[in-house]
Amino acid sequence: MIGPPGSGKTMLAKRLPSILPPMTFDEALETTNIHSVAGLLSPGQSLLAVRPHRAPHHTVSDVALIGGGQFPRPGEVSLAHHGILFLDELSEFKRNVLEVLRQPLESGVVTVSRAIATVSYPAQLVLVAAMNPCPCGFYGDSRHQCTCTSGMITRYRSKVSGPLMDRIDIHIDVPAVPYKELSKDYTGEKSESIRDRVVQARNHQLQRFMHDKIFANGQMKTRHIKKYCILTVDAQNLLDTAMQRLGLSARAYSRILKVSRTIADLDSSDSINGKHIAEAIQYRTLDRGQT
Repeated sequence: MIGPPGSGKTMLAKRLPSILPPMTFDEALETTNIHSVAGLLSPGQSLLAVRPHRAPHHTVSDVALIGGGQFPRPGEVSLAHHGILFLDELSEFKRNVLEVLRQPLESGVVTVSRAIATVSYPAQLVLVAAMNPCPCGFYGDSRHQCTCTSGMITRYRSKVSGPLMDRIDIHIDVPAVPYKELSKDYTGEKSESIRDRVVQARNHQLQRFMHDKIFANGQMKTRHIKKYCILTVDAQNLLDTAMQRLGLSARAYSRILKVSRTIADLDSSDSINGKHIAEAIQYRTLDRGQT
């Protein structure tokens, strides 16, 4: 999420757990095992039934994030297994700390090697990150003037590497909310109703992948994408055009298909049509060269 200070990025991240589907027994067992190894289970707690939400500070070290120590212990990415890892002020994290995320985001596994042992911990998580559009935070904000030069903005954004950003499925703008909107009585849709739709879509995925040893669209490999991401003619034409005009990578291509498959699931559609692909492409703000 990219937006000026106070636009609600952190608040949105904190609300995400309220719409996540409940963990399956296998998910709960895996998450409990990791927290048990880390010594984080409460006395008498036998099963962790709530999806974890980890939010390390931007001063966190690479060892604390990925895991390690003399006796290899799970880090934040593994403690967020089957849950959310929220990185606020993404551009303030050290470059080497962020780069260690690339491998677990791709494979869903963290391998920690030390002289005493080599240990692999699962790390299938939802990475949620928030950052300002520029050092002063107000680039593109209609209410405040940005004081940054183009060079400052480029250097600021380059703190997050292209390969890492390419592994993030959705890049969206979070503009500042006008005062008139804040003062309205309208409260929006409740989390309970959103969660109902999410649970329904997840049930579709559980049934779809019953024999594939995966349980969510985000875990699909190339063979699953070819089997389950069936595009209509208009959807294929739209995706072909986007690939050429935006110069998208092969990784971005597969991630757009996964996101569009999820959008179609939320729409209770077996096939992926043009509007599903269009929405997925709109969620790639940085690929479109916007802020």
